[in-house]
Amino acid sequence: MAVKINFNEAAAQTHTALLRNERAMNKSLLRLSTGVRILNASDDSAGLFIADMLGTVAKGYDQGNRNIQTGISALQIAEASAGQIFDKLQEIYVRAQNAANDINDPIARAALQQEIRNFVDAIQKIGADTEYNGIKLLDGTFKDKYIHYGARLEQTVYLSIDDIRAQSLGAHMIKTSGNKVAASDVLTNLTDVVFGTNQTITVGGRVIDATIQNVNSSTTNTTNYILDAGYMAEQINSNLSDIGFKAKAINVSIGEKYTAIADVSDTASLTFYVGNKSFSFDAETTISLDELVEKINREAATAGADLTASTDAGRLVLTSSKGYTIGVEISLGSATGTININQIVNDLENASAGTIQSQTSATTASAVKVGDLYIANDKDFTLDLGSETNTALGDFEIGSDTGSQFKNLYSIDVTSNEGAEASMLIAEVALRKVDTIRAQIGATMNNLQSIFDSQKVAYDNTKEAESVIRNTDYAKEMAEFTTYQIRMQATVAMLAQANTQPQLVLQLLR
Repeated sequence: MAVKINFNEAAAQTHTALLRNERAMNKSLLRLSTGVRILNASDDSAGLFIADMLGTVAKGYDQGNRNIQTGISALQIAEASAGQIFDKLQEIYVRAQNAANDINDPIARAALQQEIRNFVDAIQKIGADTEYNGIKLLDGTFKDKYIHYGARLEQTVYLSIDDIRAQSLGAHMIKTSGNKVAASDVLTNLTDVVFGTNQTITVGGRVIDATIQNVNSSTTNTTNYILDAGYMAEQINSNLSDIGFKAKAINVSIGEKYTAIADVSDTASLTFYVGNKSFSFDAETTISLDELVEKINREAATAGADLTASTDAGRLVLTSSKGYTIGVEISLGSATGTININQIVNDLENASAGTIQSQTSATTASAVKVGDLYIANDKDFTLDLGSETNTALGDFEIGSDTGSQFKNLYSIDVTSNEGAEASMLIAEVALRKVDTIRAQIGATMNNLQSIFDSQKVAYDNTKEAESVIRNTDYAKEMAEFTTYQIRMQATVAMLAQANTQPQLVLQLLR
């Protein structure tokens, strides 16, 4: 081997190794002191990029969950206030129901009306004043809002709360007054309300039957299709409830003061029609009112007909609880005279359309009273009665024969029985709307809470994935640091040995 003194190759290479070991040990020492594995991009460029992206997503999850928490807080305020409105609507409904009872005198109804006004004012204030951080929640302006929950674009939950102030709560309604017709003829010939074939109407774009089929229990077995508000209400509630419709019918017949079935002494055959039921019985024309009531109730119960008879100040009162059309056909046995059909079926207050008068010089007389029909929805809707039934339902007190009219809480008037009945329907539709909104708010809160829980798990897992790449594994790093220390010690020792090699030249010079 060549022996040189100007350049010590072994010492130089050992020194280079010493510098590398020192650099590696210092970096390992820094990793141990900071807990971070990737100190700069040169340590792991690909790992740094992945870790940074994971860190960004984790921060997005964290901020998204904070967004969710603020959203839930706002919705909790909205739901609590909507709950207060619901409670007050219940009180309004109960008081309207109370006012619908004719036992109440005008003073009692006026007191109930004032209570309702107070509740309506409270609802208006709650709906107008409920807010979160200055943002109104229940006045209809909190629409088309989004809560951004995710770490990526368009990861949002849609929010929209309808206006539930008193001025916007209520029902889109149609209310008909009912109709009544009579003639010196059999019931089949009352062609304004009795038809030979089924008739239909269109409500909110859906077709329902306007008439109910009634097969006479007499020997003729005649099939009548009688216009029936109660049957229409049943169909609407059965077939249109999925699109928010609610309907009810009321039919109370109050005849003129009762004297006798006819002004001649004879036997009369009476056939009553109620819904799809009919029943018949014979009675003397001079039968007393109490005896007539007893016969009607007994035969109605036997036939399963929805008809109850009672008396009021010497008048015959016939009530169908379901609002079915009430029809009657009276035939005298042999005589001819005036048949007091107006004392059997009529409308004492003359609120319904049409007239019923006694039929003179008659052997047969018939009368039909169609009930009041209420149709309501929380949205505007159309109506098409068709040509045959266009006027058969009577006058339109609310809405028209083409569509509904909106009645809000301020239009509630329980100072009359009719107004109280309509007010109950207004309050019921309003209750359903508020409850639907509460359910939507609750469902949204549950959805947000589920997203929060899911994102919390995702956040934890994402931070763990970032930590695996970015942070120091102390067990591994400490083992490497110990290795670097030993290498440093060995390198320093070997550098000392390398530095003694040139001294061998001195032995050649002796």
